[in-house]
Amino acid sequence: MTPLPDTSALHDRLQRDGFAFVTADTMRGLLQAQALTDWSAFAASWNDLALDTYLAASGRHRRRRHATFSADADGGIRREAHQPHYQSLKYNPLQGDLQRWFEPVLPAIADGASLRRILGFCHDCFGALAPATRHWHVEVHQFRIEARADEAGEPTPEGVHRDGVDYVLVLLIDRENIERGTTTIHAADRSLLGSFTLTHALDAALVDDARVFHGVTAVTPLDPSKPAHRDVLVVTFKATT
Repeated sequence: MTPLPDTSALHDRLQRDGFAFVTADTMRGLLQAQALTDWSAFAASWNDLALDTYLAASGRHRRRRHATFSADADGGIRREAHQPHYQSLKYNPLQGDLQRWFEPVLPAIADGASLRRILGFCHDCFGALAPATRHWHVEVHQFRIEARADEAGEPTPEGVHRDGVDYVLVLLIDRENIERGTTTIHAADRSLLGSFTLTHALDAALVDDARVFHGVTAVTPLDPSKPAHRDVLVVTFKATT
């Protein structure tokens, strides 16, 4: 059996800096890529996301699906009944104080090997950073940001922000005909702490949401005559007890 990568360096970076950029090569080891047995179908499911009608109302284009899970200290992760995504205006000045209902993540994807392994990795990683936490509220978001010749795509239309959770994983699934899309990390006074671009599938950003703010610059098509999109999976963990 291939030994698992040492996660202590990742934990140290998150504890020291409040964020970590992890390259795809490292994430393959951390996720045990051989366990992602349905990856092709998982990645292809981003072609079947629903339009974010809340954002479309303001003239922006984003597609997404959403699911809620719970995780316990004993390692159990369960999907919960479909429910709205809610953020207060404190965390989302663009769409806060709304119960936003999105189309659910499809059962085959929610129960599939790739998402379950990603959730297990997050549970292990974030649980090690907060060992006293017994129960977590977990949300999963599939996002596709579309860019057009006449309109840039906005991965974070609310600007530099916090999500109002404890920890966040942003995992790149695909970039097609896209340029820009730089992730920026900021201190409480909004001074820049770091920046990087998720370029390859499985490039990842991990964020201690209570300590730092994050944002992503707008994306534009490399070739304006062709479709362009940026696909990411966002997983958030919030301690409940």
